[in-house]
Amino acid sequence: MKRLFFSCVLGLPWLAGCANHPAPNEQLRLTDQALAQARAVGASEVSAELMLAERKRDEAAEALAEGDHKRARMLAEQAELDARLAEARALQDKIEAQAAHLSRRIERLRGELRGGQ
Repeated sequence: MKRLFFSCVLGLPWLAGCANHPAPNEQLRLTDQALAQARAVGASEVSAELMLAERKRDEAAEALAEGDHKRARMLAEQAELDARLAEARALQDKIEAQAAHLSRRIERLRGELRGGQ
């Protein structure tokens, strides 16, 4: 009876530790969505942010497999933010390219207007 009592008492902190850090399955799903969205808008595999996000996502999966839920959540959150940064940079690059294209068209039209006067 004493063994059972001590086993339960000694096991409670371990169980409490697990309860404090549940498996970050939802965070990993959000991270995967953020990675997919970054790729969808044009973040390439050479994007430093996307590569970092993928590496952290892989490390989060490894931490989850090892039972380190706290570290897995932290890495998954970082990976999500890195993926969102990669998405924002890809969108910024597209917008800058469009702005440069429009600027060239405007200059060409101004040139045509000056030449037509």
